[in-house]
Amino acid sequence: MNQVDNSMALALTPQTGSIESYVSYVSGIDMLTAEEERDLAYKLYEDGDLESARKLIMSHLRFVVHIARSYSGYGLPQADLIQEGNIGLMKAVKRFNPEVGVRLVSFAVHWIKAEIHEFVLKNWRIVKVATTKAQRKLFFNLRKNKKRLGWFSNEEVENVADSLGVSKKEVLEMESRMSNYDMAFDMGADDEDSEAAPYSPSLYLEADNSDVAQTVADEQYETHTNQRLLSAIKTLDDRSQDILYSRWLDEDNKTTLQELADKYSVSAERVRQLEKNAMKKIQVLLAA
Repeated sequence: MNQVDNSMALALTPQTGSIESYVSYVSGIDMLTAEEERDLAYKLYEDGDLESARKLIMSHLRFVVHIARSYSGYGLPQADLIQEGNIGLMKAVKRFNPEVGVRLVSFAVHWIKAEIHEFVLKNWRIVKVATTKAQRKLFFNLRKNKKRLGWFSNEEVENVADSLGVSKKEVLEMESRMSNYDMAFDMGADDEDSEAAPYSPSLYLEADNSDVAQTVADEQYETHTNQRLLSAIKTLDDRSQDILYSRWLDEDNKTTLQELADKYSVSAERVRQLEKNAMKKIQVLLAA
């Protein structure tokens, strides 16, 4: 899998400024049915088939995007979050055992989140002291002018503002930033019962009732079911297809039985019978 890891990591890295095109691309990749996924997983697990690994990874890229978006509140580049998630996905595919009897999406979510969590831990700070050129200049000059510990008096704030050519508000804001400190991302062993514990950033990575794996699995099932439904409808004759579409699938303009009866020069009861027969045929095809 090392070859796959290196090549896929390069190919699946979304470039800055083209996130939307990347998301559009991965959303267009066909999802695998449970049977297709199981067959590919066995080929990889038993034979080390790299092409099967590639197909498993590609079909789950939209899943990584779905998870990465839930971490957008940390001010980190979305492309980096997705890239880290893709690495987690590849690790999951490498370790996936189809004999366990679970879908890859349920297994991979833990690996994807682990990589993203690690990235957030390494790169995220609550306090960004100076983010612009002007703020950085004020920061360093303020440090030089701040001769003692503690907060500036009003007179000192005015003196610093005058000497640096900035407003008093800017001086006070920068002093506040400089006086803050970084908060530990995770709770320490002694923090669980303290008043500070509820404010640990790690507790806010996702909601307690969030189940991303189930959400994506449900979306995959719905998409697969819709695809089967459309395929079943295409097996009907043109008139039956039109009746079903006009009566049930056209959300903007539902057609009545009488309107279809006038269109095909038959009775409304005949249209109802055709609709009922078409429904039965589709049910048989979907149950197969």
